[in-house]
Amino acid sequence: MSAVHSDQLLAEVAALPQLPGVYRYFDAEGGVLYVGKARNLKKRVSSYFQKNHGGTRIGHMISRIARMETTVVRSEAEALLLENNLIKALDPRYNILFRDDKSYPYLKIHGAPDKVGFDDPGAGQGGHSAADFPRVAYYRGSVDRKHRYFGPYPSAWAVKESIQLLQKVFRLRTCEDTVFANRTRPCLLYQIKRCSGPCVNLVSPQDYREDVRNAEAFLRGETQAVLAQLEARMVQHAQKLEFEQAAELRNQMSALSKVLHQQSVDTGSDKDADVLAVKVQGGKACVNLAMVRGGRHLGDRPYFPSHVEDAAAVQDFDDAQDAAPAQPVEVQILEAFIAQHYIGVPVPPTLITSVAVSRPLVAALSEQTGVKINAVHQPREQRRLWLEMAEKNAGLQLARLLAEEGSQQARTRALVESLHLEPDELDAFRVECFDISHTAGEATQASCVVFHHHRMQNGEYRRYNIDGITPGDDYAAMRQVLTRRYARLAEAGRDSPEAAPPIGQEEAPPPEAEDASSEEPLALPTAETGEAPRRKPSTRGGGAPRLPDLVLVDGGRGQVSMAREVFAELGLDLSVIVGVEKGEGRRVGLEELVFADGREKVYLGKDSAALMLVAQIRDEAHRFAITGMRARRAKVRVGGSKLEEIPGIGAKKRARLLQRFGGIRGVASAGVDDIASVEGIGRELAEEIYRALH
Repeated sequence: MSAVHSDQLLAEVAALPQLPGVYRYFDAEGGVLYVGKARNLKKRVSSYFQKNHGGTRIGHMISRIARMETTVVRSEAEALLLENNLIKALDPRYNILFRDDKSYPYLKIHGAPDKVGFDDPGAGQGGHSAADFPRVAYYRGSVDRKHRYFGPYPSAWAVKESIQLLQKVFRLRTCEDTVFANRTRPCLLYQIKRCSGPCVNLVSPQDYREDVRNAEAFLRGETQAVLAQLEARMVQHAQKLEFEQAAELRNQMSALSKVLHQQSVDTGSDKDADVLAVKVQGGKACVNLAMVRGGRHLGDRPYFPSHVEDAAAVQDFDDAQDAAPAQPVEVQILEAFIAQHYIGVPVPPTLITSVAVSRPLVAALSEQTGVKINAVHQPREQRRLWLEMAEKNAGLQLARLLAEEGSQQARTRALVESLHLEPDELDAFRVECFDISHTAGEATQASCVVFHHHRMQNGEYRRYNIDGITPGDDYAAMRQVLTRRYARLAEAGRDSPEAAPPIGQEEAPPPEAEDASSEEPLALPTAETGEAPRRKPSTRGGGAPRLPDLVLVDGGRGQVSMAREVFAELGLDLSVIVGVEKGEGRRVGLEELVFADGREKVYLGKDSAALMLVAQIRDEAHRFAITGMRARRAKVRVGGSKLEEIPGIGAKKRARLLQRFGGIRGVASAGVDDIASVEGIGRELAEEIYRALH
């Protein structure tokens, strides 16, 4: 095996210290293959290069190693934490990887109740501000010390349900401070007994403070203490013959008791816990995370790891080098999830797991967070019920994923067969689809979406700002985007195939062009979708980037003819171009496919799996184009407000200017004579516009 590696690499391996650390393997293109940890770097890394591993998965990985990097740490716990930080950052091909790019939502109570001006003797009943009555709200983002946060919650739905409970029981306000400051009479929430009406002084600051504190205790799981405190306050009011206040507290206790009965959870033991169940089937895996906060089961969330089979093979090899029995793949997956998921996420004191996880991992988490964490396997009583629920949901989510993937593969096969295509591999079949979007010629933008490996690859989507054309000319816009997308690829393919840029990266404009992916950050593949991370472009003949197997354009013969002209000029294959033409009455399911190479139009049938896939890709291109166009239009119109500040320019004249010149930039670059040629704009006003924009 060492014969395929450079002398420099082998020398670096021989010089490694016998200390704990983390190592990274890279291929010849600089891609990260694997990130691993070791108690003894020299022993572990050397074992990879000491024998021939044949055609196994581990052998295939080792044959691709061209370079390595190592980091020495002080302990195995440090190595474990660093390893998983690097896995999340570098996306290696042979590690189990969990994608979780969404932040978790929280329930937020604005202001710290003990610090707001409740007891300010100078504040009268009519002089209280919004700060004196903290509001409860949904929140997603980084937390601070100015407010109180509860969570994290597994979903937005769980947060909103908790807010509704607080409204029913404690009647805390949810309105914005600006709304609060301008109310003169109670809102509808007060009428339906979901708010105590602090905006119009229908509750005293002291009573509202008690409600806030009780709400926080309820969220922490101290429900019995809350009931006892409410009962004590009710008795006090009754003794003072304040029967209305006592009745309000009685109603509050009744509402809280009803909520606790509906929740049906044990509030006597675990207040905060995460329940983790793993299921593996058909080469895929699912980890289901259920959250218990304040003794309440808040729901669950599935995660689907990538690279399960490749990573398991390498992990088994590592276990063999440690002379330890190979871990079941379920254990490997769950330990990878725990190590990666809790990076930057609060860890509850109790983890309830479907398989036993290693003590060093739990100890490392405890060291990292400063919280004593207890991992429980084979739980009893209420914990057992939670775990059984999580295991059932993991199985259901995995079955759904496998069914969806099987359906997508069937659709891909149906499309290939319907169009008589012959891709090198069905799994590598690649489709790129284009759409044009604008509003009466304003803010024209083209989108390109990619379907590859039987799924939409949103990490490879691109947007193209279209300039220099007559506003509203969709054909010219299509010509421009196709030329920009494929011209460099065609030129590189003719001159030097190995120099061709990868598909999806051929546009690299300056920042001011706001082109390609610079328009807005794109959503990365997420844990919920089970989508694989970005892959390198498919190649033919040993590595040269290639044209997609199918290029879809949203339009009929006109758009296809324009695409045909572009491809003919570039010397590209015309047979890959297919237009999606609207059917009679623009009804869904009646679309026809138009070909650039002269074939007759094809109607696949409204129940065709192939047409379902074409419609899915076309609709995604349309959605992506519209969202980008709206964002760009908003930017243009923010600039366009400068026009309305000019005396004599109203909404109609502004709209004519923007439509004529394609946006505020076009107006700014136009001369006085050009501006004066617009309907309703005289010479004097044109000069005023020119001066204002320069």
